[in-house]
Amino acid sequence: MSTKIVVIGMGYVGIPAAALLADVNGHEVIGLQRRSKRSGWKIDVLNSGRSPFEGVEPGLDELIARVVEKGTFRVTDDAEVLRDADIILIDVQTPTDAQNMPQYTSLREVSANIGKRIKKGALVIVESTVAPGTTQNVVQRIIERESGLKGGEDFDLAFSYERVMPGRLLEFIVHMPRVVGGITPKGTERAVELYSKIVKEKIYTTDTLTAELAKTIENAYRDVNIAFANEMALVCESLGVNIYEIIDLVNARDDRHMHIPGAGVGGHCLPKDPWLLRYGLYEYGTWKIEPEFISLARRINNHMPVHMSDLVENALAARGVSVQDATVTVLGVAYLEDSDDTRNTPAATLIASLQAKGATVRIHDPYVQTWEFSRHEVLRDVVEAARGSDCLALVTKHRQYFSLDLEAIRDVMRTPTIVDGRNVFDRKTVEDLGFEYRCIGKVGIRRIS
Repeated sequence: MSTKIVVIGMGYVGIPAAALLADVNGHEVIGLQRRSKRSGWKIDVLNSGRSPFEGVEPGLDELIARVVEKGTFRVTDDAEVLRDADIILIDVQTPTDAQNMPQYTSLREVSANIGKRIKKGALVIVESTVAPGTTQNVVQRIIERESGLKGGEDFDLAFSYERVMPGRLLEFIVHMPRVVGGITPKGTERAVELYSKIVKEKIYTTDTLTAELAKTIENAYRDVNIAFANEMALVCESLGVNIYEIIDLVNARDDRHMHIPGAGVGGHCLPKDPWLLRYGLYEYGTWKIEPEFISLARRINNHMPVHMSDLVENALAARGVSVQDATVTVLGVAYLEDSDDTRNTPAATLIASLQAKGATVRIHDPYVQTWEFSRHEVLRDVVEAARGSDCLALVTKHRQYFSLDLEAIRDVMRTPTIVDGRNVFDRKTVEDLGFEYRCIGKVGIRRIS
């Protein structure tokens, strides 16, 4: 008898998890995806045996094709499939709003859908990142209210967070240690049994709240370390020193690991998880403190694309061009190299800042086909994107950008200027080719006489 699994949310977490589980003998996996204009097309793409992602995802295309052909994986928009589910995974987005408050619209909706249809004895696992305390105070309460069942008695509930990264989706699920926290030991044990079929690394067990805290603190830790690197990059720019040489010297000690600065922090985790951590503290903590460190880190990291627009303005001024008269070509709108994921991309802030200064903006990305933030066409030919432009502003270190024909690009530009947000280009090389060059952490704002 097969185990029926429903994975709710066909995104960067849900798709690889569903496909891996569907490749396990004895599993029948159904992906549940809302058929909306924004993402409903994924249903047909996945059911045809193809991946909807444009970026490089080793092994995923082949895996999806295999499990669809085997008949162990399909996708639907019919929530009635929840009635037969033995195991339900929740993989919906949990964004924060402009006030840094969690937006649980999707989470609450799917929890209610589960509650109305869950069968006795089912296991529900929340994989979406949530504020500490959410699994029990939001998800469990909604399911219990809608179903009349009792969590831990009539159904099991656990939280087990994803650690995926676009470009390494399967690798990070299979070869990354897993943390599982159930509301009861039995629920934890059932979740471990499930993940042990696809995870090859150690699976750590704990309670639900500890697991939720582990995820949000893990990402806040990384965000803080990136913020330190970004602030030190600004220090080095001001003093005329190369931050990347400094990083090599610091990390020469085996017990040091200084992070890399850049044009800004994006993605589905780092820009919001520190705020989820803060919200959980405010909502469920017994006494209130202000987590100043993570708030400061968020401000620093959010400022980096604004600083990059200042570098653009300064580089143009050095060539006698006013930013309001300039055309700037932004290279890369995905937040991560070689992916098509634009969630919380720093390119959005950079473009908004440049447009506020009066610049005309073009965008280029080899993987992103459409981008909701901008009405601009996403260009695929980098030479055409640079034609007549006054500045190239590199946001994403796609592999294509490391091997650009800079002479050909220079020859079609109106003003040969580069602002490098990811340390992709060699300073001497681009300056010898006649480019005005700025780079975060290497070549900062210069006085223009």
